[in-house]
Amino acid sequence: MRDRLIFAGLFALGFVILGASWLNIKSANADTEVPGDHSGPVMVIEVEGQANGTMRVALRDDLAPQHVERIVTLAERGDYDGVVFHRVIDGFMAQTGDVANGRADGDRRMWGTGGSDMPNLPAEFSAQSFERGVVGMARSQNPDSANSQFFIMFAPAPHLNGQYTVVGQVKDGYDVLDAIKRGTGGNGAVMGDPDRMARVSIE
Repeated sequence: MRDRLIFAGLFALGFVILGASWLNIKSANADTEVPGDHSGPVMVIEVEGQANGTMRVALRDDLAPQHVERIVTLAERGDYDGVVFHRVIDGFMAQTGDVANGRADGDRRMWGTGGSDMPNLPAEFSAQSFERGVVGMARSQNPDSANSQFFIMFAPAPHLNGQYTVVGQVKDGYDVLDAIKRGTGGNGAVMGDPDRMARVSIE
């Protein structure tokens, strides 16, 4: 009888552990929800290439007003139009936004090295964690060096929390995000023809 109770207890414990693991996997793959009270601008990214379709990003001016203002300005000027996703790491993120050097007809050796004609921005770190669908501003080792480039998360990355400025969350178009052409090697450099932001607008 005692052995049966021990076995039953172990079985129940194993079931709980498996259930918790499944929930963690499900949570890691779940799309990040935009706050219900979001009233800020929405960035519309029309993607062309291996991925074709539209992503809509809720810009979080409540978290990073200066960075959101920068993105809105560049989008409204048309500076993001034609810029490629130059660095895409499977299971991590897709990076784009180099308005100075990041177009498909430019020197691919320069992709990801530029910003805009405006000054770099001071960091606006927040408590928002880097979950799937979260958009962050790319920067160099200097925390106050973000300018125009941004990245979109394929999966959670807790090690980025509090280290990069969160500027938004994908509202819809996760199928497009997941289809973006992946890069190769440790830095995720995209070879051949990268996907690009054909047009970026604000609504």
